[in-house]
Amino acid sequence: MQARSKSKQAGVSLSGLIMVLVVLGVIAAFGLKLFPTVTEYMAAKKAISYAKGAGATPSEIRTSFDKQADINNIKTITGKDLEIERVGEAWVVGFSYEKRLPLVGPASLVIDYTASTSPDGKVKAK
Repeated sequence: MQARSKSKQAGVSLSGLIMVLVVLGVIAAFGLKLFPTVTEYMAAKKAISYAKGAGATPSEIRTSFDKQADINNIKTITGKDLEIERVGEAWVVGFSYEKRLPLVGPASLVIDYTASTSPDGKVKAK
C-alpha cells in the first residue's frame, strides 16, 4: 500500500476558473465600450487648450476647436458647444456633456464629461 501524504492539493477548480474568466470577460467588454469615449474626451480637452492659445476672439477659438475636432475625430461636441468666458485678460474655454453607453437591454451607463482651461477646472453652469 502507498502512504498518503497529509498535505492537500491546492489550486483552482475548473468551475472556479470559468467564473474568473466570465468576470474578466465582462470587465473587458465594459472597458471596450468605455475606451473610445474616454479617448474622445481627452482629445477634446487638448483641443480646447490649443484653441484657447490660437484664438484672440470667441469666434476664432470656436473655429480653431472645430479644426482640431476634424483632425482628432471629435464628434460629440463642436465649437458651438463651447462655453467661452472672459476672465481678466484671458479667455476661459470649457465644455460639459453627457455620454450614454447602452449596456444590456434597458440598462445604460451615463457619464458626465467636463473640462475647462480655468485654473480650478470648473465650467460655469448653463
